[in-house]
Amino acid sequence: RSSDLLVPTLFSALGTGFGVEVTRPRGVSLSNRHFYDESKPFTCLDGSSTIPFDRVNDDYCDCSDGSDEPGTPACPNGRFHCTNAGYRPVYIPSSRVNDGICDCCDGTDEYNSGFVCENSCKEKGRKARETLQQLAEVSREGFRLKQDLIEAAKKGREEKQVELSELQQKKASLEEQVELLKAKKEEVEKPEQEAKSIHQRAWEELKEAQKVERDRVRGTEAFAELDDDEDGMVSVAELQSHLELDGDGDGTLAEDEVQALLGGSDQVDIVGFQEKVWPAIKDKYKSEVPYPKEPSEKVEDEQDKMPPYDEATQALVDEAQKARDQYDEAVRSLKEMEDSVRNLEKEISFDFGPHGEFSYLYDQCYELSTNEYVYRLCPFNRVSQKPKNGGSETNLGTWGFWAGPEEDRFSIMKYEHGTGCWQGPSRSTNVKLSCGKETVVTSTTEPSRCEYLMEFFTPAACHEPMEVDISEHDEL
Repeated sequence: RSSDLLVPTLFSALGTGFGVEVTRPRGVSLSNRHFYDESKPFTCLDGSSTIPFDRVNDDYCDCSDGSDEPGTPACPNGRFHCTNAGYRPVYIPSSRVNDGICDCCDGTDEYNSGFVCENSCKEKGRKARETLQQLAEVSREGFRLKQDLIEAAKKGREEKQVELSELQQKKASLEEQVELLKAKKEEVEKPEQEAKSIHQRAWEELKEAQKVERDRVRGTEAFAELDDDEDGMVSVAELQSHLELDGDGDGTLAEDEVQALLGGSDQVDIVGFQEKVWPAIKDKYKSEVPYPKEPSEKVEDEQDKMPPYDEATQALVDEAQKARDQYDEAVRSLKEMEDSVRNLEKEISFDFGPHGEFSYLYDQCYELSTNEYVYRLCPFNRVSQKPKNGGSETNLGTWGFWAGPEEDRFSIMKYEHGTGCWQGPSRSTNVKLSCGKETVVTSTTEPSRCEYLMEFFTPAACHEPMEVDISEHDEL
């Protein structure tokens, strides 16, 4: 019975114009043909038992590994080899043999089901070869672009090293300039402060003298008001009419209270009044003749405003201010220079791949727009997500490290410590890099809660293409 299931197959030798007919049991690949010698008993491939060869493909399962029934559905764990000439050979479970469904593109799995399968291997092979050609073209073009990127990165790194050296020299020069300007500023500020202090003291002394004079005039006017009999003296009786001077709050101004105000005397002249009495009563005294309205705060401010500096002092102030401006400008320039040096050092320190091919991504951003969100990838910086219908941006992670496997470390970028999820971890993103002729984000998913996966194509991820043989030849 097994002889009915031995099938002749034509093997097209690559590069020759003739065929070799190879006979082997149905469902057996050419590479396994030597295990199936019809002149000898068959030993199960797992070595579990040996059976007569005529029990191979007899539709009864003898081997525990199903290797005696590659061409029938007898063994649940058997495997049928689809030759698929013109496409690619595959194994299918033997249980699918003769089940009325075409699993092999050449239809060889339905040899006894009565179902006729169209051989689609040639068309599938053609499409597969077209796809391989396209992938090969992308790989070749991407790798060519990568070489350009490597060359540009090498040149760019050299230029940045030169720029960094120049910036560091300018920074050192600015540091010296700042120290010199600081010393000059401090030098000219000393006479400025001295002159300003002299001006300030003179102004304060003038204000105090004006205040004393105003107080003296008020005292003189009060004395004239109190001296009812105009005898040049203010007496106890003349003061008693001003009850606002009551010291003990009983509503009266007793004679002894007035004498206390007069320094124990019954009356005082203008000198004694100015020296002893007026200082004691001026805060309570109410004139019978209204005083001019007190000046407003604005007028007082104007009156209290210090007059302009004299010419010599102003010259010192101007000189000191010029020195301060020059110093402040130098400090600002130094800070900007320090920032530039720090940023350039940071950029140079980044690991941009074995040959710097990823350096062109630095300071760039790439977006992907979906129905709900706009995803933004800024390589070596951060990943973010922003709703299209408004709302705040969510940080999906900041640059962490290269996270690819040891043999391909630069295939995955890790971004971590993003915005925290509600009652969950901080968001993070893995950016998977694939070879492409263009630099583009193609998809973003969330395989696990708060953990995102972004597909990113770039020429920098292309490897040197291997020669792929896409000619039509098969293992039969």
